[in-house]
Amino acid sequence: MSNIKKIWLAGLLSIGLASCQTQTFIPSSAPVSGFEGEWLDQNGILSTFNNGQFQTKTTDGTNTLLAVGSYRQVSPTLAEIELRSLVRQSVSQVNCALATSSQMNCTSSAGTQFTLVRRS
Repeated sequence: MSNIKKIWLAGLLSIGLASCQTQTFIPSSAPVSGFEGEWLDQNGILSTFNNGQFQTKTTDGTNTLLAVGSYRQVSPTLAEIELRSLVRQSVSQVNCALATSSQMNCTSSAGTQFTLVRRS
């Protein structure tokens, strides 16, 4: 094979290989906003808000599911939660307001107030 053909084939091969490269996706490190995500209360109970679904679990290593439910965001800073306690076998309503992007203040239908802090 002549040198010209070898150079031409090498060039064609490198163009072909370059067209096969894949682009690597690097996720954005934009700050999380809204209610979505994981939140901790003062007792270390983990509440997770995910696409309208809500759950709470222990963080003692057993990850025991304590409550499940759903939530509806009624404004950028207010959510209504329907909570079914697996411990008490009861259903209750909770309203939560975002005080900041990392703190949520909540009040149950019984009047109990508590604060959740976004898990980092």
